[in-house]
Amino acid sequence: MNTPATPSFSALDPSLVLDALDSLGFHGDGRLLALNSYENRVYQIGMEEGPPLVAKFYRPARWSDEEILEEHAFVQELVEREIPVVPAMNVAGQTLHRFNEFRFAVFRMHGGRAPELEDRATLEWMGRFIGRIHAIGALTPFCARPALDSVTFGEEPRDYLLAHGFIPDGLRAAYGSVVEQALAGVRACFDRAGETSLLRLHGDCHCGNVLWTDAGPHFVDFDDSRMGPAVQDLWMLLSGERTDMVRQLSDLLAGYEDFFDFNPRELHLVEALRTLRLIHYSAWLARRWDDPAFPLAFPWFNTERYWQDRILELREQIALMDEPPLWPA
Repeated sequence: MNTPATPSFSALDPSLVLDALDSLGFHGDGRLLALNSYENRVYQIGMEEGPPLVAKFYRPARWSDEEILEEHAFVQELVEREIPVVPAMNVAGQTLHRFNEFRFAVFRMHGGRAPELEDRATLEWMGRFIGRIHAIGALTPFCARPALDSVTFGEEPRDYLLAHGFIPDGLRAAYGSVVEQALAGVRACFDRAGETSLLRLHGDCHCGNVLWTDAGPHFVDFDDSRMGPAVQDLWMLLSGERTDMVRQLSDLLAGYEDFFDFNPRELHLVEALRTLRLIHYSAWLARRWDDPAFPLAFPWFNTERYWQDRILELREQIALMDEPPLWPA
């Protein structure tokens, strides 16, 4: 629920966006384009002088100031090591700003296209840069940001879904049973992997968060950055049949291991991490359902068919977690 301390995005109209930028000395020319983001609100804003800027207004009460600043500091650390990422601009000694109770950051505009992940050279190139990110991410831990684990991405989301009436009564028992089996499978995968290291991750490293130019990739949107196993930033770039994913993984690791050692035991975690993401995604939609943008964008959520499909999906994941892990060729 929104309270006076957690304002609604409905109050974030174009005039407030422009006034917020104006408060930092960035004078917009009236051109404002909402970019594709549901968790936060992100706008491309034309400037009276110079190229457009991008302003990200953070969802109230999601992250603390300390957690946001920790992300900004990590990205700046990557910039200083000449890794192609997009940092929050430092304005008057600050990267996180406030206006009318909204917190926001400003970024320089970067263009690009989606990477061609079917190209083996592109995958190897991506692997090199992810390896460089992880080499820096492993130097020090996050102190404020949480870790990606079976509690934060599995048990807590499950508990939220079962406690808040999103699952139809006729499917509630079936979902509760299958999600419990799925989490048992996740725990078994982590047990098989044994001791693995956690490091600072991008956290949501799919092709939509990588912009490609002739100079190669640059990585955007570290909003989901957290502590976790290195393979979290690799598995979301894999797709297709098992043979396809084996080849893709081989290409990624060929570049990755030029800069950072990969622990092959983490391959036991690929399907477990996919399972956790599926559970977490349903709970994410549920937690945001009072945001008017979500019912408009995801009208299929919370229908009986949606939950039937989730039950089937988790059953498939239970079977996949019992299979031998992917292994690079």
